[in-house]
Amino acid sequence: MKQTKITQDDINRTVFKACDTFRGVIDPSQYKDYILTMLFIKYVSDVYKSKLNEHLIKYNGDKERAERAMRHERFVVPESSSFDYLYENRSANNIGELIDEALANLEDSNHEKMNSEDGSSIFRNISFNSANLGEPKEKNARLKNLLQDFHGLDLDKSHLEDNDIIGDAYMYLVSTFAGEAGKKAGDFFTPAEVSTLLAKLTKSKPGARICDITCGSGSLLIKAGQEVDNNNFSLYGQEVNGNTWALAMMNMFLHGFDNAVIRWGDTLRNPKLKTNDKLMKFDTVVANPPFSLDKWGAEEAACDTYNRFWRGIPPKSKGDWAFICHMLEVADDKDGVVGVIVPHGVLFRGGSEGKIRKYILENEHILEAIIGLPSNLFYGTGIPAAIAIFRKGRSSKNILFIDASREYENGKNQNKLRTEDINHIITTYRKFVDGKFKPGVAEDKYAFVATPEDIQENDFNLNIPRYVDTYEEEAEIDIVAVQKEIDSLEKELAEVQAKMKEYLKELGY
Repeated sequence: MKQTKITQDDINRTVFKACDTFRGVIDPSQYKDYILTMLFIKYVSDVYKSKLNEHLIKYNGDKERAERAMRHERFVVPESSSFDYLYENRSANNIGELIDEALANLEDSNHEKMNSEDGSSIFRNISFNSANLGEPKEKNARLKNLLQDFHGLDLDKSHLEDNDIIGDAYMYLVSTFAGEAGKKAGDFFTPAEVSTLLAKLTKSKPGARICDITCGSGSLLIKAGQEVDNNNFSLYGQEVNGNTWALAMMNMFLHGFDNAVIRWGDTLRNPKLKTNDKLMKFDTVVANPPFSLDKWGAEEAACDTYNRFWRGIPPKSKGDWAFICHMLEVADDKDGVVGVIVPHGVLFRGGSEGKIRKYILENEHILEAIIGLPSNLFYGTGIPAAIAIFRKGRSSKNILFIDASREYENGKNQNKLRTEDINHIITTYRKFVDGKFKPGVAEDKYAFVATPEDIQENDFNLNIPRYVDTYEEEAEIDIVAVQKEIDSLEKELAEVQAKMKEYLKELGY
């Protein structure tokens, strides 16, 4: 009998069912941590159990040899950390405590993988024994239901429809939780279509080191890696929120990127991706930083150890250019590429931001493209954003402007980039990079190639409407035809009024 393979929809249904366990008890932005952690435990447990059975068969049931071989597998799963053990004890009065102990033992057994260099561990901010989950009796019932929900899934690769299902399901579920979390979601998730677009725009070559300086749950970083033509690349990231950093770590494991280096900390105040006390350099740097971050650390920037803000110090209430300056500093000096999502204010605000922008445009010529996106694409804000692409070592000084703000699928809560919208942007950008566009209008009401002289004439203001003219002329009004229509309507109205008078007269009015 052929075994039915588990699909992503199967996993999604299980997790959505598990969501009901926590709805109304804790905020959606929090219960994602519990559910995705349980998905991770189930995954590593099933893979470990399957590998152990393979080794037992290979060594004719010799348990000692099989367990010795298991030490070289991706994860070591102590018996008390396995999902099966937790499921067997699902009715225990201390099940929350048992799950917390299971997580601690799993971390200890995989210390190098599951702990950051500075000692932070991926489960340190989550407790299944927390009072936030209700009174002991209610909490135990919820955790029992959670274990029962996941019990029916077998997440070993041999039972899955394809190898990417776990990782894809994880990212899909993070996006679903983002939808439920509302405004808070912007802190940990970039919509999949936007991640895909930015990954394609910054497409890395084999052998590349790729970094996301504000990596959230890791979806953008993974998309950037998946755009490489082979598996020869390395991923690096840093995330300020401890819970979100843990999601990113699990996301890397579930996608098979066990060697990804994801650090926990504030990128601007305390950058941790370093080599010999110097900032590590990357071939590709991508990010969706928090828009116009207040209190980002401007008071410390003048004495920055790494001299990242030599172009100028951004205002303390808007950290957009601080993130961009950091990205430019860690991009490879020869041909590093930077792709960053920014609010439109970055393109035209004055003051210290204007001075930084002017210096880059006037002296460095590393800005390659500005792409305006539709409004309401991002969680937590309806404002439109833009993508800025910087490329070091480029020969051209021209800049491509794309206004893609009108091409999208209208959604109930969130607008969405369609495949054709992404392809239109990518095709236009590639043509520009390949030198197929002359200065001026590249595509009517969509794309414009600006020269340094154009930029200077606009006082180094990069506001897209200054370059891409999307004005639609109104159709000429035929006054004679309109007057004829008015005369005709007035005649009809008079006839109707006359009829009404006749009817009212018949009725005695």
